[in-house]
Order: sequence, then structure tokens, then C-alpha cells
Amino acid sequence: MKKLMEVTKETKTGRNISFRDVKTNEKMTRTEVVRKIEKNLSHYGENYYVRKQNGLKTPVSKPDAKTKNNLD
Repeated sequence: MKKLMEVTKETKTGRNISFRDVKTNEKMTRTEVVRKIEKNLSHYGENYYVRKQNGLKTPVSKPDAKTKNNLD
């Protein structure tokens, strides 16, 4: 399985803030990715979920043995 999404920009503290869909090349903000995962509007829900980190909804990889779906 190929990676679905990659991080394109982080803050100085390491928070992922910009992403790119590897298949469609669509560029998205953290908020847009969160919305797509929560509303199940894309194929991301299979490999990612949303959790609050320091009060902000954040897309994260589902914990599993796969490394190709990790956000890095």
C-alpha cells in the first residue's frame, strides 16, 4: 500500500499544519484534513483518525505495524 498523505509543513514545535494527498496532489491544511477524516469524505479514514492534541483537532496515523501510512 502506498502512502496516502504526506506532511508538507510543520510548526517550529513539530505540529503538522500542511499536507498533500499523494494520489491527487491536493494540498490541504490541518483543518481540511481533519474535516475529511471526520466526515468520511475521503479514503483517509482507513488509515488516519483525529485526536485532540493541546486542544487542537489533529490528524494522526492509526496505530498499527504499517509504516507507509505514517504522517511524516
